Amino acid sequence: MIDPNRPASLNMKLLAHHTLDGFGGMGEGVAIQCLPQGRRVLWIAHENAPKNFTAVDVTEPRSPRVLVQTELPHASMRSNSLDVSGNLLAVAYQVSTPGLAPAGFELFDISVPERPRSIAMFDASAPHSRGCHALWFVDGKTVHMTCGDPAQRPRNAKDDQIYRIVDVSDPPRPRARGSWHLPGTMENDDAPPPTRLAAPFDSGFRAHNTNVYPDRPDRCYMGYIDGGAIILDIADLDRPKLVTRWRNSPPFNGFTHTALPLFGRGLVVVSDECVMDDGADWPKLVWVLDGRDERNLVNLATLPAPPVDAFKRRGGRFGAHNLHENPPVPGAWKSEDIVVGTFFNAGVRAYDITDPFAPREIAYYVPPAPAGTPVGAVQLNDLFVDDRAVLYTVDRHTGGLYVLETNF
Repeated sequence: MIDPNRPASLNMKLLAHHTLDGFGGMGEGVAIQCLPQGRRVLWIAHENAPKNFTAVDVTEPRSPRVLVQTELPHASMRSNSLDVSGNLLAVAYQVSTPGLAPAGFELFDISVPERPRSIAMFDASAPHSRGCHALWFVDGKTVHMTCGDPAQRPRNAKDDQIYRIVDVSDPPRPRARGSWHLPGTMENDDAPPPTRLAAPFDSGFRAHNTNVYPDRPDRCYMGYIDGGAIILDIADLDRPKLVTRWRNSPPFNGFTHTALPLFGRGLVVVSDECVMDDGADWPKLVWVLDGRDERNLVNLATLPAPPVDAFKRRGGRFGAHNLHENPPVPGAWKSEDIVVGTFFNAGVRAYDITDPFAPREIAYYVPPAPAGTPVGAVQLNDLFVDDRAVLYTVDRHTGGLYVLETNF
């Protein structure tokens, strides 16, 4: 039996824990900035107001130090996601009620991390837009994101965030390029509306993570929530085209979050996010797909689930969420044999997929319930692994930042 008041670990060791000055509710954006003289800064998005983002000096991972915390423009928004490219930071802004502004993303100059300087705002506010939920920005030129589009009106309000591409090669003047949505979800579409999942599992047909890698710059690997995992041809940034769509829901309960390609292996790893407490939408798993023929993704295995009886009703959410996505940036750890992900109250876990038909769990860390948490358990929300094999993971509520030494 796992004691919820004591940490549980295998091949991971806690180096440091920082509550981020009491503002510990963290979102899905964790990115690293590598500066001269070996200095490293971790940038973290917040789950809700009043904080926007926090910068933490992790040059010495045993002694993380907050450099700056910024405020959101108003309380009815969240900066759930961010990404770093060089000395540029892109931060997603999503509002609680369609029509509020700003809603989109903001670019910052972070060449002096202690003093982030706003460069530009890309505004996507509209009567039917909540703005940007998640973004990907690794090349210094292009933001790929899930965001409302003022030019499109969803047939169902749950389908409001689509895949959008924004050119930021001239940072002060962001320029919208192409977009893509699941046919049938917008007014004036020729296709009929898609069949929805049964209540209460209908979370909408909209984009989530939108990953583009220099290994395949003409492809976007996207989780599309109840629409499954999608690969798009983006050779023409103004006209994305569907390549393939893989779905497991129904019979599963939707919310495909991330599609992570492993190019050297011909694999795609797909995570489904748990969005309900106490296992109400269980199972939420991580799938290993054969991606050698991108037109026909085939499931080979799922990562072994954490012990259901130990965690399902421990408090808060239990199931898969974010993956370390092998970000193609300086300072990031990359592997095509080991997959690392967060599982809310089941902590952070690592798996060896050398044999993609038989993945093995090789490491985990589950912190005790943080002080003041409203759900009675940790809720590890996102993670980043650096090229020193140091793992950073954040709690959704009050736990803040955990810095871990890994041995896998």
